[in-house]
Amino acid sequence: MDIRQVNEDFAVTGQIAPVQVAGIADAGFRSIVCNRPDTEDGAVPHEAVEEAARKAGLEFRFLPVVSGAITEENVRDMAATLESLPRPVLAYCRSGARCLNLYTLMREMEG
Repeated sequence: MDIRQVNEDFAVTGQIAPVQVAGIADAGFRSIVCNRPDTEDGAVPHEAVEEAARKAGLEFRFLPVVSGAITEENVRDMAATLESLPRPVLAYCRSGARCLNLYTLMREMEG
């Protein structure tokens, strides 16, 4: 798993599997955000990752964003989601790029 640390409170990665969640918890993350719609080819249903996260004592949020079509509402929702979660947070999508783009747009919107 290629976890890219953005800052001390936020990191991104590609698709994760339920079996990887315990390692994510062991790495010190306290929350996981899924930005990948379940309808994308190759996506692991978010409920499976969410169940593993809860068993590992992590918070989980499902905030699907369509690749290449991030909206202002997506950015606002991500900001609100991150504000509400214990940190550090690991966000995932297919490759991690969408999560990083969403975070960058969020930071730009904050000014």
